[in-house]
Amino acid sequence: MLRAKLLFTTASLAAVFCGSAQAALNVLACEPEWGALVKEIAAEKATVYNATTALQDVHHIQARPSLISAARRADLLVCTGAELEVGWLPVLVRESGNPKIQPNAQGYFEVSRAVSLIEVPARLDRSDGDVHPQGNPHLQTDPRNIAKVAAALAERLAQLDAANAAGYKERYRSFAERWQGAIVRWEAKGASLKGLRVVEHHKAFTYLFRWLGVEPVAYLEPKPGLEPTTGHMAGLLEQQKSRPAKIVVRTSYNDPRASEWFAERAKVSAVMLPISVGGSSAAKDLFTWFDDLLDRLLKNAG
Repeated sequence: MLRAKLLFTTASLAAVFCGSAQAALNVLACEPEWGALVKEIAAEKATVYNATTALQDVHHIQARPSLISAARRADLLVCTGAELEVGWLPVLVRESGNPKIQPNAQGYFEVSRAVSLIEVPARLDRSDGDVHPQGNPHLQTDPRNIAKVAAALAERLAQLDAANAAGYKERYRSFAERWQGAIVRWEAKGASLKGLRVVEHHKAFTYLFRWLGVEPVAYLEPKPGLEPTTGHMAGLLEQQKSRPAKIVVRTSYNDPRASEWFAERAKVSAVMLPISVGGSSAAKDLFTWFDDLLDRLLKNAG
């Protein structure tokens, strides 16, 4: 019996190391949507470690030892950029001591450079709250942006791992075809959402709403990054009389109390929208994430 257990353990370890050997790249993704995208394009050729989850506010993360360790092993770092991770990513990269993922190195991939950002501020003043100088960084909520990022990411993967370049390109072509078909389906499914008025906790879904034609009329935060106050929300309740919203939206990481307070008094629905893959039980990958976003909006917009 002992010999059988030893043989089983040895075989199991061999399988693990054999599987690991197949991965040509170690990838550290700052956000789960980019980790999911790497998996779509690289499949077993990449081992992916996500630095954050959809239940965390990416603005406020610490460069803890486990993240630094993952950064030291990384061949490729995939992050949103546009200063979304400004509070912790520079520390993480510096402390890793890994030359592969330093800014301007081939292993440093900043997603925001592949798309055009919106809401670029005309002025920079800390009194305006947590304003991003380069524009709104929550670009992942428009699937057309993900299509652009996928093309650039596939090219970078092929550059880093030339031996498997053909595989990355083929996987990208398959993903791009399926993704474009899904966009057409989502646009048809979400057509009835055009003109829907919403109150949003934070400007996290601006790209999603622009794509769908949804109209945010107010925000629970008095200024970006500042916690909602009772006085501010009382003003929003008064605004409901002239510009009524049908739902109030929060992200998967926002405290629900503010949106529920407003929803109860305004007699509207409070809706949680997952900010990324893993933000809900249904959002298991990029495709099911957008399915869930549409389903949650449509369920409460009727």
